[in-house]
Amino acid sequence: MRTIQIGNQQIGLKATPLALLYYKQAFNSDLIGDMMKMQRLADDPSTFDSVLLLQIAWALAKAHEGVGKPFPDFTTWISSLESIDFSDTTVMGAIMDEATDGFFRRSGRNVGNTK
Repeated sequence: MRTIQIGNQQIGLKATPLALLYYKQAFNSDLIGDMMKMQRLADDPSTFDSVLLLQIAWALAKAHEGVGKPFPDFTTWISSLESIDFSDTTVMGAIMDEATDGFFRRSGRNVGNTK
C-alpha cells in the first residue's frame, strides 16, 4: 500500500485481487495483461498510454477504499483530478511499483519445502 499525489489530491493505492476484479469489471480487460503493455516503454517511449496508467491507478485506489465504500466510476474520478504532471516520473513509478509489488510477490520460502 502506498500514497501518491496527483495534482492536489492524495490518493491511496492498494494492489489486491480486488483491484484485478474492479479493473476487469470497469474496462473489460486484464490489469496484469495491460501492465505488460507498459513494459514496452523502456524500448519505445511512444507506446506510453496515459489513460491506461490512470485506469490502473483508479483500480488500485478503489481497492484501497475497500468493499462497500462509495467510490466514483472512472470518468467521475478522473474529472475530479485538477491536473496530472506526466513528466513527474515518480507518480508513474509509484503506480507501477505498487501494482508490481502487489501482484508479483515472491516469498522467501521454497515451494516444495514443507518443514
